[in-house]
Amino acid sequence: MPNEPYLDASVRWKIQTGAIDLQEPRYHGVAESIRSNNLATEVVRQVGAGKEADVYYCLDGRRPIAVKVYRMYRTSHRGGRPVKSDVMGHHACDEFDMLTFAYRGELPVPRPIRRVENMFSMEFLGGPEGPAPQLLRVRLDRPEEHARRLLRAVEEMAMSGVVHTDLSAYNILVWNGRSYFIDLAAALRVDRLGSSPWMRVTEAKQHLQRGLRSLGGYFRRYGVDWPMDEAVERMVSYLDRWGVME
Repeated sequence: MPNEPYLDASVRWKIQTGAIDLQEPRYHGVAESIRSNNLATEVVRQVGAGKEADVYYCLDGRRPIAVKVYRMYRTSHRGGRPVKSDVMGHHACDEFDMLTFAYRGELPVPRPIRRVENMFSMEFLGGPEGPAPQLLRVRLDRPEEHARRLLRAVEEMAMSGVVHTDLSAYNILVWNGRSYFIDLAAALRVDRLGSSPWMRVTEAKQHLQRGLRSLGGYFRRYGVDWPMDEAVERMVSYLDRWGVME
């Protein structure tokens, strides 16, 4: 069975007995799953939907939290029933681990709380009226200052060994004057090599270039100069502890 260590006992039981529903659960089914797994005491409403997962605004007692639920079937990932359950649980595990690593490194991300199977809970950024807005939808009062802080945050993330592989104004939330990175599902851990150092650092450089180019396009609306090339070289120089890019 692929990736068996990432499966919770209940998922392994469902796979072994064949007790896996072919249909994507509807809202009430997802809400019941969130509550029955003690991720939240109340599911208020769905507040976001991505390519692979949905996000729900929930309450844990009186505490507002967000719960991200990876969909089993309405996704771009291929695979049969057992493989699909395994894959989506694996993705939830990967993102939760990355979120935990970033949070413990004092990086600007939502605080992780708990993961169960293909779901995990985290700090809710926003208020009763709705989630914090994406950077794309915010009108900044001091764009130069915001750009400088954001670039510094990207550098701090890289210095910790993490590179966001989908960095854009869509995956940054602005709340109480601060920017928070979200959607770390496919973030790259350069300090945990799964391939040769040259390949991993080259991949990191490509993601940094693409992400900072995207953010640079956003800040150009304000006439803010975005020193992308210099920033990328600084980050790659730090990530390349093996000297393979020289």
